[in-house]
Amino acid sequence: MTGVSTDVWTQLRKGVVEFCVLGLLAERPRYGWELADTLITNNLIASIGTLYPMLTRLRSQGLVSTYNEVSGAGPVRKYYELTPAGIAQLASFRAHWGPFSSTVYRIVGGDEHHD
Repeated sequence: MTGVSTDVWTQLRKGVVEFCVLGLLAERPRYGWELADTLITNNLIASIGTLYPMLTRLRSQGLVSTYNEVSGAGPVRKYYELTPAGIAQLASFRAHWGPFSSTVYRIVGGDEHHD
């Protein structure tokens, strides 16, 4: 991202990427490669290698569960889906994100911010 130091951009992504995964899974169950492709395309993770530890963490927290499904295009795929706790966690994030991001924007980024 132009104009933002790598360290700042990394910290911003770290703060929201897990919620982005929950948001993607709220749409429908997805397998790991599909999640990684979306997150990499949107510059939210650097590589698929960062996704699987995150998915393991979300699973151990009870926010996602997995199931296997045979793929017509190759081996069995592990799909991830939200649990009721994951749905609740995402709902809480959504309730706080709008006001939070608006406040941050007002303070650090809007044309209307003057000293």
